[in-house]
Amino acid sequence: MKVSRLAANLIGSEIIKIGNEVNELKAKGAEIANLTIGDLNSELYPIPELLKKGIQESYQNNLTNYPPANGLLSLRKAVSEDLKNRWNLDYSENEILVSGGSRPLIYAAYRTIVDEGDKVVYPVPSWNNNHYTYLTSGEKIEVETSVDHNFLPTASELKPHLEGAVLLALCSPLNPTGTMFSQQQLSEICELVLEENRRRSPEEKPLYILYDQIYAMLTFDQEHFNPVSLFPELREYTVFIDGISKCFAATGVRVGWSFGPPEVIHHMKSLLGHVGAWAPKPEQESVAQFLNKRQEVDLFVNDFKQKIKESLQTLHLGIQDMKSKGYKTDSIQPMGALYLTIALNYIGAVKPDGQQIGNSSDLVFYLIQEAGVALVPFSAFGNSENMAWFRASAGGLSKSEIEDLFPRLEKALSQLV
Repeated sequence: MKVSRLAANLIGSEIIKIGNEVNELKAKGAEIANLTIGDLNSELYPIPELLKKGIQESYQNNLTNYPPANGLLSLRKAVSEDLKNRWNLDYSENEILVSGGSRPLIYAAYRTIVDEGDKVVYPVPSWNNNHYTYLTSGEKIEVETSVDHNFLPTASELKPHLEGAVLLALCSPLNPTGTMFSQQQLSEICELVLEENRRRSPEEKPLYILYDQIYAMLTFDQEHFNPVSLFPELREYTVFIDGISKCFAATGVRVGWSFGPPEVIHHMKSLLGHVGAWAPKPEQESVAQFLNKRQEVDLFVNDFKQKIKESLQTLHLGIQDMKSKGYKTDSIQPMGALYLTIALNYIGAVKPDGQQIGNSSDLVFYLIQEAGVALVPFSAFGNSENMAWFRASAGGLSKSEIEDLFPRLEKALSQLV
């Protein structure tokens, strides 16, 4: 059966492939520490009680018809106020667009900015930029990052690639690493974007920044920075992605928002109007009410991120303890989000059955089978399969479950030669 070339050549998610393996083994009774999905165990991390009650009341009050295409005015006003209070960003309700989570907004931003053959620059590892570039027929320019800079791009790494590009996709805290831009790192990149746009004529499309800060409230010991606060003149070139999925442990509630240049936001609204990617009206109204309760929001977020930080720290210390015992492991001190970056330098090792671990995916499936531990290789985020770095998401496990995985992991790695 024939399908479109786009559909036929779209690459499936490696994370879903790993998740299917995990689910099959769990169905057979296997104990698996699933560190793969950027999601949360809702029994361990329920959404805010006020938000839950508000959603229930909104349904009882029959707020079940279509919302406005750009989102409820009450929510856009609440987001506008929160942006001013939290990040000192001044965006009116007419410069904010709401959708069913952040993914439709990222796609809409790509669709609004990128024409066929346009250059899109993004670092690797990073989440899904390769797929969005493919979906918009752009030319992907992948910039390899290094552990020396916490897998975040530097200005010197990006500079050779910005000429003629229309989109620079950035994320901080970063999925998959949980690492964050310092003020200096981001400032140097912002200066490059401003320089590039000054060189362009009014007839040329500018270089936009897509700035994904969905994890901005889940930071531990560092300050979150954004391009517009650092350089107000970047306001006309920066499209922000944000929402509730991570900061309110509400991945399934599906309320996200974007804000940026009015002309870009307007076209994104028109595009999503045809797709119908609205957030449900009860959820929008309830998020608006909750955002307006600043003290309750901060109490929830501070408690939630402390628990996530403790789980990530438990994971980090466990990996470092293995390193001290002579295992070929390492990890980066967690800075934010839900993720720990882990090195397992066992590519090329031989399994007990005599077969060689040829790449990072081989190691992932070996550890699922032999240790009951599931990770995501950086190859799922654009890096080579020969790269021995992995993402571990701590949101699905309790601290005790994390502690329990280490003896199994040590045993499985000890069997490799």
